Amino acid sequence: MPVPWFLLSLALGRSPMVLSLEKLMGPQDTARCSPGLSCHLWDGDVLCLPGSIVSAPGPVLVPTRLQTELVLRCYQETDCDLCVRVAIHLAVHGHWEEPKDEDKFGRAADPELEEPRNAFLQAQVVLSFQAYPTARCVLLEVQVPAALVQPGQSVGSVVFDCFEAALGAEVRIWSYTQPRYQKELNFTQQLPALPWLNVSADGDDVYLVLDVSEEQRFGLSLYWNQIQGPTKPWWHRNLTGPQTITLNHTDLFPCLCIQVWPLEPDSVRTSVCPFREDPRAHRNLWRAARLQLLPPRGWRLDAPCSLLAEATLCWQAPGGGPCQSLVPPLYQANVTVNKTLELPLLNAHPNLCVQVSSWEKLQLQECLWADSLRALKDDLLLVETRGLQDNRSLCALEPSGCTPLLSKASTRAARLGEQLLQDLQSGQCLQLWEDELRALWACPMDKYVHQRWALVWLACLLLASVLFLLFLFRKDHVKGWLRLLKEDLRAGAAATARAALLLYSAEDSGFERLVGALASALCQLPLQVTVDLWSRRELSAQGPLAWFHAQRRQTLQEGGVVVLLFSPGAVALCHEWLQDAASASASASAPHGPHDAFAASLSCVLPDFLQGRAPGRYVGAYFDGLLHSGAVPALFRSVPVFSLPSQLPDFLGTLQGPGAPGPGRLGERAKQVSRALQPTLDQLLQALGDPGGPGGGTRDGT
Repeated sequence: MPVPWFLLSLALGRSPMVLSLEKLMGPQDTARCSPGLSCHLWDGDVLCLPGSIVSAPGPVLVPTRLQTELVLRCYQETDCDLCVRVAIHLAVHGHWEEPKDEDKFGRAADPELEEPRNAFLQAQVVLSFQAYPTARCVLLEVQVPAALVQPGQSVGSVVFDCFEAALGAEVRIWSYTQPRYQKELNFTQQLPALPWLNVSADGDDVYLVLDVSEEQRFGLSLYWNQIQGPTKPWWHRNLTGPQTITLNHTDLFPCLCIQVWPLEPDSVRTSVCPFREDPRAHRNLWRAARLQLLPPRGWRLDAPCSLLAEATLCWQAPGGGPCQSLVPPLYQANVTVNKTLELPLLNAHPNLCVQVSSWEKLQLQECLWADSLRALKDDLLLVETRGLQDNRSLCALEPSGCTPLLSKASTRAARLGEQLLQDLQSGQCLQLWEDELRALWACPMDKYVHQRWALVWLACLLLASVLFLLFLFRKDHVKGWLRLLKEDLRAGAAATARAALLLYSAEDSGFERLVGALASALCQLPLQVTVDLWSRRELSAQGPLAWFHAQRRQTLQEGGVVVLLFSPGAVALCHEWLQDAASASASASAPHGPHDAFAASLSCVLPDFLQGRAPGRYVGAYFDGLLHSGAVPALFRSVPVFSLPSQLPDFLGTLQGPGAPGPGRLGERAKQVSRALQPTLDQLLQALGDPGGPGGGTRDGT
């Protein structure tokens, strides 16, 4: 991209050296070589394929050293680009094959045998250049007379003009021959940056300081430079004189670039992308990424920037545990973002999931059952391997590995090996995928589970018959017992079956004690409560994302509810994920530790709210004195949000669902929970400097 002359002057300085930079007129590339050599530059770029190292058949030319020089490629006298000139120094590698003793005199007498010494030594030298986001490879043919060849000595150099690069870019250059006789040379250089643009950080804020003259009028644009699509504008202003632009750290992305140009007719724009290596930008990118599975067999990864990530297909068995990787290939590296892709499947299955990883760390996971919330099937996955002459072997994918059928292992698949083979041959298994060498089959296991429980049901029927006979003989005593049992069932049977998963942001030990007190009190209702405070070992072993996936799936499949406990730190995290810059910059973002399931769960919770699947599955709550209702993000108000302990009766009634007891019984339970909760809440408010109760000030950070 042409750069205005005043920008080049600012970048390179105003010393006489700048004015002495050589100018190359015109857009064409050229090559020249030192005396004694002849060289030719191939038209157009070539593929960068170094290949493997081979043995030299005799003396060969190889590059030994790279040198660079900055020049200007100009289209008009003051319309120039910064360009990198590369000089390749060449030497001879290897020796002429010496004649045998008995041939020395004969070779001296025969002039035709001296022809190799009078010929030319030729080499094809590849020059590779990379400067984000461009890459080029050019091919140079070089010849040197064999008479000038001295093994191990330099024969001269070849100069290439030139590779264009942007101000402030990091350029990488490689050189090797085709075929390759030695390890390629490499060279890295940082080009001068624009001195009037400085990026600095102060806490959560990032400052773009533009130091230009008072009268200089220029345009400034912030945009996302998406390699796999068009650029996406984000912010634009026309400015005059020195400026300081403030960004929140949540606004940073690796592809966030700054473009500046003078407000003059036909001016040329200059761009710089200063956050490509910023760790905060990469964390924000993964927080903003969204993985979706689209029926019937589509999937899509949405992100503001391109991602260096691997996508794999995996099988999620019931009962939790890690998702096991499968054979069908997805895009293993450099996943295409913001584009719907197709899963290489013949049939879909609720146990199939897609994982996206970066640097061997799981970042995102989504399963086919999530949209419809169908239960995971108790199916067994068979992996078929096909050999020559129609030979094939089968193994069953289990947590311990792939167990061969008809083996003597003490696993379910080994015990049912013959029956599974019969199911496969009779067409009872569903084929998920196949290629020439392998195939995947999902075989249902329901009938084998039914057989196992047949005797248990028979025993239960027998026991029921005995109890019925006892009832007939002692009817009066049984009536009183049944009356008591009926009252208890009416009051609490439905609540006993309801599961509740508590999610919160681990801000400090005081807030964790408050959450623990609430969870313990809810267990007395009774409710089936799950909270990460009681599952730290499983959380560390599985990781927050996998742990939350398993707990959320189990809770919702059992008809339970997920409780979101909002706090100042939780509200700040939600704003970060929603990219609400105004709210996020005003909130005090609390650090979240390795056991914080709330931060990990947002990638799954937010899609449920955005797609309207949250009502009936989620409930919100916050504590009196720590937050007020207006601080809860609007997106989460699509479900009931309660203040605790002031709205405990309504909160408990929502948790226990349709089977909740009457108002009187519910009020008693609310008083019980409030007595357990209030002392811990008072201690936390006192530690924060606000001893007031529900009517006191708030600590919502707004």
